[in-house]
Formats: sequence, structure tokens, C-alpha cells
Amino acid sequence: MTRVAPKKTLGQHFLIDRNLLGVIDRLAGLRREDVVLEIGPGLGVLTTFLADRVAHVQAVELDRSLDAPLREALAGRANVDLVYGDALALDLAALDPAPDKLVSNLPYNVATPLVVESLTSLPTVGSWCVMVQREVADRFFAEPRTKAYGAVSVIIRLNARRTGFHPVSRTVFRPPPNVDSALVAFERVPGPPRPAGLARVVSGGFAHRRKTLANSLELSGVATRERAAAALTELGHEANVRAEALEPAEFVELAERLLR
Repeated sequence: MTRVAPKKTLGQHFLIDRNLLGVIDRLAGLRREDVVLEIGPGLGVLTTFLADRVAHVQAVELDRSLDAPLREALAGRANVDLVYGDALALDLAALDPAPDKLVSNLPYNVATPLVVESLTSLPTVGSWCVMVQREVADRFFAEPRTKAYGAVSVIIRLNARRTGFHPVSRTVFRPPPNVDSALVAFERVPGPPRPAGLARVVSGGFAHRRKTLANSLELSGVATRERAAAALTELGHEANVRAEALEPAEFVELAERLLR
């Protein structure tokens, strides 16, 4: 098989331990009719596993130097589309057939924006099973008033619920990363339409964590401190409350008040 050296500049850590594939199968709930989006297929270990179990795989890879080993690994599997480009820049919503699941060992340096973008821009995707840094996995579904709770926690918890979690050893990758990893699975939850500027309010609220929420929103240019404080008072909070004290649903109510 063609050997390729992982590129540090792309944060590449190739999955090499096939024993982990059974865990991914269970957490992802793979079905024969699924169309799976995989971002960062690397050497194709997970890609081939998916291709043998689902209807179709859309594999998106940034590194074109992986084309030879990928095609070698995928030989004879006609149900895989290899798409080269930056997953954050590509129009993934135009993929045909459209994916209903995202199952990936995500590139760690862009894992968070990829998950958030897929939640907001890929309405056909209903469930996720992703490998990310353990610290990132903990942030995804962190509770209010905890150190890990932040803007990402709010956005993800407003759109999804966690269905599975599995710590992963560093030895399943080549080269082994310097951080712990975890598989986290979640599924989309239906909800009412949200204010168009919700993400701006959430990110602005957490932009200055040492400040009160009202001050952080003012510094971020979202609203004046006085207007933000008045909206928080309407929600039953003290004017000097910090962002980490609000539940995800309260950010929706806050955004509705500030953006009307």
C-alpha cells in the first residue's frame, strides 16, 4: 500500500486501529440505507468500513496527495465519492446524494467550526458520530456554570442531544496526538425557528468571559450595556450576570429581545 507521511500543517492524525470501528458502528447506528458524509478520510480506514455498510459515502478530503492511497484502499467500491477541497468552503449542501449522517475522524484544528457549520447548513444530516479532542467533546454538551460551557455548547445543545460518548486512546492514530480524544455521537432535535442573529448574540456574550454578559455584548458591538441589562432583567436575571449562567434557551429569549 502507498505510504504517506501525515502533514503537521494540516493537523493530520490517521486512524490506524480497526478495533475502534465497531464502536463507531454502534454509536453511529449505521444502516444499509444511510448516506454518510465523512470529512477527512485520511488513508481510508474508516471510509472502507463505511462503504461496506451503507448505501453511499461522500468523502471530503483537503489533501490531494492522499488521492493514490485512498483510491487504492477503496478499489472496487463504487459507492464512494471522493471530493477534494476545504470542507468549510465547499457547498456541502449540494452533495448528491445528500448525506443523512456525518461520521468522521475530524481534523482537530477545524473540528468545532465543522460541527457548527454542519448543524446550521446541512439540514439533511440528522445524526453525527465524530472523533474530536477530548476537551472539545466535553465542550459540546457542557452544562451552564461550568468551565467548559461556552458559545459552542449553547449552539450545539440548542440543535442536538448527545446519544453516545467513548474515550479514545492516543495509540489508535499515526502519529499519536499530544491530546486525548473521544468519540461523541449526537442527533438533531427539532425546534422552532430561531432569531437570525442568535449566533452573534451567543458569540458576543462569551467573547469577554471575565466581563458581565451585558458588558461583553456591548464590547462585541451587539447591544449597549443598558439595553442588554434591561433585557436580562426581563428574563429574571441580575443585570451583572455572566454568560455562563444562562441556559441555552435563555440565549434565544435574550436574542429575541435584543434583535427585535
